[in-house]
Amino acid sequence: MSEFANRHVLITGGSSGIGLATARLLARRGARVFLIARSAAKLAAATDAIGQDGGTAAYAVADVADRSALLTAIGAAESAFGSVAGLFANAGSGGRFAPIPEYDDAQFDAVLRTNLTSVYWAIKRVLPPMLARGAGSIVVTGSLASARGMPFNAAYVASKHAVMGLARAAAAEAAPRNVRVNCVLPGLIETPMLMQLDPTASVEAIRERLSSNVPQGRIGRADELAELVCFLLSDRASHITAQTIAVDGGILGTLTPR
Repeated sequence: MSEFANRHVLITGGSSGIGLATARLLARRGARVFLIARSAAKLAAATDAIGQDGGTAAYAVADVADRSALLTAIGAAESAFGSVAGLFANAGSGGRFAPIPEYDDAQFDAVLRTNLTSVYWAIKRVLPPMLARGAGSIVVTGSLASARGMPFNAAYVASKHAVMGLARAAAAEAAPRNVRVNCVLPGLIETPMLMQLDPTASVEAIRERLSSNVPQGRIGRADELAELVCFLLSDRASHITAQTIAVDGGILGTLTPR
């Protein structure tokens, strides 16, 4: 029997990048995965690919920054696959780059709504049934910006610091009822969002430039982060909660002289 044995795992931001890589891996290991994202076309392609690989998947289109749409999508997930056993709150926005005095207030609010408030809404919605069952696992996506201050991207840094704190608060509340909450910190992982940082450069040029910042000498793959998320969602991680774990090739843990 596969380790997830028909468990329902809900993934926001599941149509591409880290979310999709995690969904495909979970499905191969027996989970029924429900994907939430904004693009119907990408979601349909993702669920079709999972089905062709022998997995079980369904989806709902929603902007997680819209509370009503998000909660409706979670309700659809429960209707499709039953109670949520695992949540991977992964949807996120990069915002824009600008000095704080020039940062647009509406953009700041929008980034926090996507990266932080939507995670709060999702946890608030799925946590009570998990507590009642005395079982469940939640993983939220932070960032290197959860642990480091970075210039010219105040909204993103603030939101990723805060979402790590939210995960820790939820973990402290949920631990007595055997529900675990952890935070993963992707480093420079090859995803559509990362590779679009410089639309004028080639993919190879972006890889080469970013790799120079990683002690391992390369950027990471989405499936490498997916392995960690699947582990944290599984019973193999039954005594792991309130942790923040980076998948970054050593960026946060080492200082490489230049």
